[in-house]
Amino acid sequence: MKKPELLVPASSLEVLKIAVVFGADAVYIGGEAFGLRAKAKNFSREDMAEGIAFAHEHGVKVYVTVNILAHNYDLAGVREYLQELRELKPDGLIIADPGIFSYAKEICPEIERHISTQANNTNYETYRFWYQLGAKRVVTARELSLKEIQEIRAHIPDDMEIETFVHGAMCISYSGRCLLSNYLVGRDANQGACTHPCRWKYSIVEETRPGEYMPVFENERGTYIFNSKDLCMIEHMDDILTSGIDSLKIEGRMKTALYVATVARTYRKAIDDYLESPGKYQENMDWYKEQISNCTYRQFTTGFFYGKPDENTQIYDSNTYVKEYTYLGYAEAVDERGYVQITQRNKFTVGETIEIMKPDGRNLAVQVKAIYDEEGNSVESAPHPQQKLFVDLGEGMEVYDLLRRAEKADAETKR
Repeated sequence: MKKPELLVPASSLEVLKIAVVFGADAVYIGGEAFGLRAKAKNFSREDMAEGIAFAHEHGVKVYVTVNILAHNYDLAGVREYLQELRELKPDGLIIADPGIFSYAKEICPEIERHISTQANNTNYETYRFWYQLGAKRVVTARELSLKEIQEIRAHIPDDMEIETFVHGAMCISYSGRCLLSNYLVGRDANQGACTHPCRWKYSIVEETRPGEYMPVFENERGTYIFNSKDLCMIEHMDDILTSGIDSLKIEGRMKTALYVATVARTYRKAIDDYLESPGKYQENMDWYKEQISNCTYRQFTTGFFYGKPDENTQIYDSNTYVKEYTYLGYAEAVDERGYVQITQRNKFTVGETIEIMKPDGRNLAVQVKAIYDEEGNSVESAPHPQQKLFVDLGEGMEVYDLLRRAEKADAETKR
């Protein structure tokens, strides 16, 4: 059995480094233009260069999204951007638009070209088409079952790669090509500016009674009729790993370092355990399920893998995430005293119990013994987000370990 690649998203340089340390085989990122996540922090040229160097030092690949569906006015900028990427030398480009594909083949032919899920890749003839044009990999449409993916594998060249989403948010529209956002607020999802109207609350209005808003179902709050549960295949890695998929993709280029670390670490262990022994994978199932629920999510579904989704894959009463942990920061450095330097993401206080999250799977509960600001002043807590702190936890921390706090109310509600 071929060991598949674990492909993890990164919204920023910080998250890229966390993804690499917590188990990714490859990361995918976006530049400041021409990707489909305009609201993500994304990467400047300088950050991209540093991120690619860091990943390559750790034996991890980097793929860059250039997957907008381009208009005429985009084309000159795309050519210039591809010239920059040729110099930066990522390992692959993720492309949806045939015009951009032809530019990439001309300008930076040495960089692998991967076909985005946005290109609606639903059959093996489509894979063959892209292979003949020079594509190394095609990302399956999310609407495919495992059986269909296996059929594609059987009908394409052995050296052509299949990439498939196995975890993360699901889009209500076919392969993510959505027009709702553009229609409702003039922001085009296919240009990277989606406002996620599939997560909004909807009611209906009868034509002759304007202004009277009625719930779609018997629920006075309205209903979230487009709001899908999140994809999660952690309990089905036996099927995934025997399906012929080459790259297992995690969705989430808008997500935090805590989310990325949690998902990367859990899938890394699940993959490695199964390849070592299917029995070991089954024995550790409760651990995977517990860990994967530690990051934000909207309940879970298996998507289209085992057939078309039904009404049970939607969430009708809420569009909020389940959140069991709050991200506090990560260890940017550890000084000679053993104090950890962090940039605070959320407030915490001296005396509070928090957790150290380590790449090897351990979660250590520790008490905050002291907090110091940049001037060395002792403080009870830091009132400002993004504040530089030195924290005494009385435990040996290592660079890139994460700090998080359990949200007891949410955890109890879930149970």
